[in-house]
Amino acid sequence: MKLSIKAMAMTSAVVWGGAVLTVGVANIIRPKYGKEFLRVVASIYPGYHARPTLGNVAIGTAYGVVDGAVGGALCAWLYNRFVADFQAAGFSHREKHLHRGPEVETAS
Repeated sequence: MKLSIKAMAMTSAVVWGGAVLTVGVANIIRPKYGKEFLRVVASIYPGYHARPTLGNVAIGTAYGVVDGAVGGALCAWLYNRFVADFQAAGFSHREKHLHRGPEVETAS
């Protein structure tokens, strides 16, 4: 089974961008909430600062969406690549090998 690279990219973008957005907005409402998480995010994304402002939340969310999309696409591509390699090597349909009962000899 192959993964859709586009669907995985979109899903990861929504999840990671949504996480940064949610924590950023919560930090505006309660400045102590998510402070360390936002500092880690700020250490990765240039131009983003862990300050409770709408501008910083927008910048962090935009970075999160792009980062999530790239990461999700990369994960799906790698998964598809590994699946293709395993299938080429003869490892496919685990169920055929794992769920087969023990070989039983019948007396003739």
